[in-house]
Amino acid sequence: MSALQHHTLLLPRPSSPRHFHPPHSSHRQPLITIRSAAATTTPFKNNPNQNQNQLAAVLQPQHRTPHIYLTTTDPGLTSTWSHRAWLATGCAAVLFSLLKAAILSARTRTWPQPLLACYTGYVLADLGSGLYHWAIDNYGDKTTPVLGAQLEAAQGHHRWPWTITRRECANNVHALARAVALSVLPLEVMCNNPAVLGFLGTFAGCVMFCQQCHAWAHGTRSRLPPVVAALQDAGVLLSRVRHQGHHRPPYNSNYCIVSGMWNGVLDENKVFEVLEKVVYVKLGVKPKSWSGLDYSATIEEEEEAQIDDHTMKSELLY
Repeated sequence: MSALQHHTLLLPRPSSPRHFHPPHSSHRQPLITIRSAAATTTPFKNNPNQNQNQLAAVLQPQHRTPHIYLTTTDPGLTSTWSHRAWLATGCAAVLFSLLKAAILSARTRTWPQPLLACYTGYVLADLGSGLYHWAIDNYGDKTTPVLGAQLEAAQGHHRWPWTITRRECANNVHALARAVALSVLPLEVMCNNPAVLGFLGTFAGCVMFCQQCHAWAHGTRSRLPPVVAALQDAGVLLSRVRHQGHHRPPYNSNYCIVSGMWNGVLDENKVFEVLEKVVYVKLGVKPKSWSGLDYSATIEEEEEAQIDDHTMKSELLY
């Protein structure tokens, strides 16, 4: 019978050009745990094979972050030409609505109503994003017709929250852009009311880009475009501070992802908890927030994952 002792060593990496790390990155040495066997009944020299097997088994680097979810070349994170086409079409629909509203307002000299309608669209888009986010986080799965892929991505986001920062913009928003293009564009063509057009354009634009606002809320400030950081500071867009509560147990708050202005009201009044109870009583379906799953460890992994691509690649070479 052997008594095992544990020792933790910090082993420096060899200095070599192929392990070059950019000066601006923070490099952490790999943590390696060594277990040494102190024989109490049988000396080491009499059991060389046993001790060699023990040494081979325990000299293993401990990696917490699964690198597979950090690779920027993953086809699931890159944009296709189809994604870009839908994004361009959605943006065209939004711009057409706002431009038509501006032209009609100039002709009729009725600026206050369209401007108020635009602000109303912005406010309600944040509320709508929260309701939709709550629904896809808690109900359905990848087998759900039509929405299966979106549900799988939304619910998997809690396991690997940092991957949204690696997803290209068109890939991230193309589904919403397609919905905007197909539903809003026909209404804009038929409508000649500047207030309605202003509301439609602003609401549709905010909804279309809410997932990108969500991605920015997971990004580190140093990597955000300056204008995005400024809008987050002003409360116009969702910030990391406003969103981080959504990724803390019990995962039933801070659902709104445009500006987050509705999160306080909805959470303080337990609106989503009431909705979950209504759905359970009427349909017998429990939300996933009741499952007791704990993804809090992924918050620490997300912090570790916020490294630049050059450092990530050099880590994988080692």
